[in-house]
Amino acid sequence: MRMFRQIAGAVLAMASVVVLPALSATPAASDPDARAEQTLRKLRPAERTTLLHGLSAAWLPPPVPPGYVPGAGYVYGIPRLGVPPLIESDASLGVAWLGGRRGDKEPTTALPSGPSMASSWNPQLLQQGGAMIGTEAHAKGFNVLLAGGNNLLREPRNGRTFEYFSEDPLLSGTLAGAAVAGIQSAHVLSTVKHYALNDQETGRAFHDVLISEPAARESDLLSFQLAIERGQPGAVMCAYNRINGGFGCGNDWLLNQVLKRDWGYKGWVMSDWGAVHQLDFALAGLDQQSGQQIDPQVFFDKPLLDAAKNDAGYWARVDDMNRRVLRSIYAVGLDRHPPKLRKVDVKAHAAVAEQVALQGSVLLRNNGALLPLPGNLKRIAVIGGNADAGVMAGGGSSLVHGPDGPAALRTIGPEGPFSKMMNETYHDSSPIKALRARVPNTQLSFRSGRYLTDAVAAARQADVAVVFATQYMSEGYDVPDLSLPDGQDALIAAVAAANPRTVVVLQTGGPVRMPWLGSVGAVLQAWYPGARGAEAITALLFGDANPSGRLPITFPSSEAQLPRPALDGAETVEPGFVGRGRPGQTLTINYDIEGSDVGYRWYARQALQPLFALGFGLSYTRFDTNCSNPVATPTPQLTCSVRNMGDRAGAEVVQIYLTSMAGTATRRLAGYQRVMLAPGESRELRIELEPRVLAHWRDGQWQQPAGQYLLASGRSSLDLDPPLTLTLPARNWK
Repeated sequence: MRMFRQIAGAVLAMASVVVLPALSATPAASDPDARAEQTLRKLRPAERTTLLHGLSAAWLPPPVPPGYVPGAGYVYGIPRLGVPPLIESDASLGVAWLGGRRGDKEPTTALPSGPSMASSWNPQLLQQGGAMIGTEAHAKGFNVLLAGGNNLLREPRNGRTFEYFSEDPLLSGTLAGAAVAGIQSAHVLSTVKHYALNDQETGRAFHDVLISEPAARESDLLSFQLAIERGQPGAVMCAYNRINGGFGCGNDWLLNQVLKRDWGYKGWVMSDWGAVHQLDFALAGLDQQSGQQIDPQVFFDKPLLDAAKNDAGYWARVDDMNRRVLRSIYAVGLDRHPPKLRKVDVKAHAAVAEQVALQGSVLLRNNGALLPLPGNLKRIAVIGGNADAGVMAGGGSSLVHGPDGPAALRTIGPEGPFSKMMNETYHDSSPIKALRARVPNTQLSFRSGRYLTDAVAAARQADVAVVFATQYMSEGYDVPDLSLPDGQDALIAAVAAANPRTVVVLQTGGPVRMPWLGSVGAVLQAWYPGARGAEAITALLFGDANPSGRLPITFPSSEAQLPRPALDGAETVEPGFVGRGRPGQTLTINYDIEGSDVGYRWYARQALQPLFALGFGLSYTRFDTNCSNPVATPTPQLTCSVRNMGDRAGAEVVQIYLTSMAGTATRRLAGYQRVMLAPGESRELRIELEPRVLAHWRDGQWQQPAGQYLLASGRSSLDLDPPLTLTLPARNWK
């Protein structure tokens, strides 16, 4: 490192000098642009690439750099100018466990998975969750979180489905923006990732996504645009894959034209670990090389300085790259609020995780009002899902655990240095213990479900059977289909045949098929429910809390309904954490099949009936919603009155869909709002509609055709009320 800095100094000493304008006064702490410009002017030649490349920092040999904490990455600071180092942790669902490398004495809190958070349809809750994660990161010594996972759930077999939010750009973008804002409120900088269209793990380091610009702008890119507008993330992490031929971290159209020019993004673009292939990625808009040991070369140190010596384009980029990193450091306050090792309020943070699980669990079936369960049951058979040990967690770099690690673990491969990060693991929140605490006078029996005969015998003798079913997902590989693995579909069918009062609790990363659905009494989709998952599930089963989650993704009845019934590359690409494939291997994925009609939009366009639609979810109470008076100015909006018609408090999610645009049929979520109501309570809401959802991207701009727009409130994307008419004038904008 010192040798590189000496070389850098020699190179830049010979380079032509760019004179920056003088600043008349010391900029205020609240003026990050002026502060960045002033610091940029003070950089010595040897310091001009310090912030532009960083280490993969899970394991570093001594001597370790200042402030080092084992984590995802480390970027040296510039102490003489008060520029702090960037100390980075993975963090989609909490401060990553990293195999216990930090030796933490206090736990980090695992939030439920991304689809669970999204099922709340509650940006305020996600902002609270983000603030909790940011606070814990700050207390662990980190000032950057690789959070803000925001890829659309375009491919439900994607191994990272559990890290992301939704198949809809409006829902995903608003929730991701809220989570990022929460993290940065703790003076911890957050990314938003993986930009963009990185929607499957198979061949993730090289597959090439083909998609038209209008389709990309109206779907995945709109989600990122909304997240950036609302969350103001300090950095954007680019993706491994190619988009229309160019790698995500070296894609001029994606980085320079869309992100920086059209959206006016002022922060910096950091690479994913191992995603930089050549020096000219700098000219394409990449500002920082992350995890430099994994790349073929440290491009953004001496090679960048050598290029800047002879090329004005590279010289200008070096300035711009530094300016962007510095601006974000100052905007989030990393220099004024350095991390400080300290204890956190573990109980309060666990309560946040539990609240997310409560609001994010979705009741999918409740035949004969089987749920909530009464507290005076004599016998309950609890079957499967390692329910005696804990609740399922997703695998990979986002894995979060307390100091003692997994409550249960199952090795699944594949071999390699990252195999442990992909093992099937469970959080220390035991459903059987939580159930026993809730109904101490009820006889509870547990069966692992490994043997059908044993499980069926227990179910037959019980008043109610509760089957915990799991589908494990991890970064590094995709699931081959949407079945429940390990014969669990057969287990559920057998248990339900023995006892029709069977409740299925699904802990899955995404949608699954349910061939047994018609034979069970109830289904609760709990996703990966986090650090207090068992307690939340128990509260929902017994009615201590009212299920209020609504699906953020469509559940197909079978893979045949998907735009790509077979997973692209499944038969040709070997799974792996990095997934580089064989030398020269290619994989093309055609997203123009569905284009911008991702998920529920595809089902509407194809007139398909899925198993469960986006927005679907049952409750222990009933709601009456009436929407009216759509108006066009100043922002398209309408008025909705909502009344709780039952005898239990509960939350309703009012969903507004665009069903026709100037005479053209469509199906788009245009607005939503969650509202909590006491029994008999009513409330009037004003729901603003996202203008870009009411427009097309054409000829380099958003175009809103003049005419009548039909809007419908609904309980899901398929269960809609009669439409309302909104008349809009023609309008074009960037």
